[in-house]
Amino acid sequence: MKFAAFSSLASAALVATLSFAGAPALAAPAVIFDMGGKFDKSFNEAAYRGVERWKQETGKTYLEFEISNDTQRVQAIRRMAERGANPIISIGFAQSSALTQVAKEFPKVQFAIIDSVVSLPNVQSVVFKEHEGSFLVGAMATLSSKTGKVGFIGGMDIPLIRKFQCGYEQGAKAANAKAEVTSNMTGTTASAWNDPTRGGELAKAQFAKGVDVVFAAAGGTGTGVYQAAKDAGKLAIGVDSNQNHLQPGTMLSSMVKRVDVAVYNVLKEFKPGVSVLGLKEGGVDYALDQHNAKLVSAPLKAKVDAYKADIIAGKIKVADYMADNACKY
Repeated sequence: MKFAAFSSLASAALVATLSFAGAPALAAPAVIFDMGGKFDKSFNEAAYRGVERWKQETGKTYLEFEISNDTQRVQAIRRMAERGANPIISIGFAQSSALTQVAKEFPKVQFAIIDSVVSLPNVQSVVFKEHEGSFLVGAMATLSSKTGKVGFIGGMDIPLIRKFQCGYEQGAKAANAKAEVTSNMTGTTASAWNDPTRGGELAKAQFAKGVDVVFAAAGGTGTGVYQAAKDAGKLAIGVDSNQNHLQPGTMLSSMVKRVDVAVYNVLKEFKPGVSVLGLKEGGVDYALDQHNAKLVSAPLKAKVDAYKADIIAGKIKVADYMADNACKY
């Protein structure tokens, strides 16, 4: 789509958004959801729950926009700033460069980005220790596997997703040194986050090799992985949001990333600088509820909780792929 064409469409979309939001007063906050949309059952949807919680508690309204292609980010953030939105929260690392550009243009406006770091005085950056939560579900995977073979399916092949992968592998090996971990990435473009068909194909290929538990860190693509696991009688692990309810009895757990808490906290109190949320801060964890209770025995829970306590206490150091640009553990 050419920029001129986008400009008019984006303007119309944003006007519609403003009307939907009930013509909020100047300085209402804005949330810009990224590819996949606010109902992606994963990362964006977690952010949506956070802003909705804030809305319900305060009775205030907010502006919103859902990115549908890569060209929209700068224009969407800029239009929110021009409308007087404050703070403006960008959901996802892919908005980093766009937010950097616009935050420089509007130094008096407060901006926040979830899942990336933008080093500007008017920006709050919130990042997570995904590797810590991934370690826990990696341990769960091999402790639950009958074959000793577990799988990982990532979305877009980027360092952040390698961070999930590395933590998962380390946890899997910690629980069973002989475990085999098979990993695949869905693609190298943003479309990798929303390709359930491809996710299902990759999962089926892993199952054919003996994998019986698979962890998907792939946004909307994960729904295809979970369906394939259900169809094959295997186990799957969700990501970001608690996805246990998507396929009850198939979902061993979900590696929850409290994007909802991050967004809510920004709206409650803007703090420029970098906030890092790990197991200790309640920023990541594994999910246990009525949908997976039968799959997580008391002994399994005790083992995973022991790993969690050791990570929090510093007894176990989980490798951070993004710190070393390599998986070293």
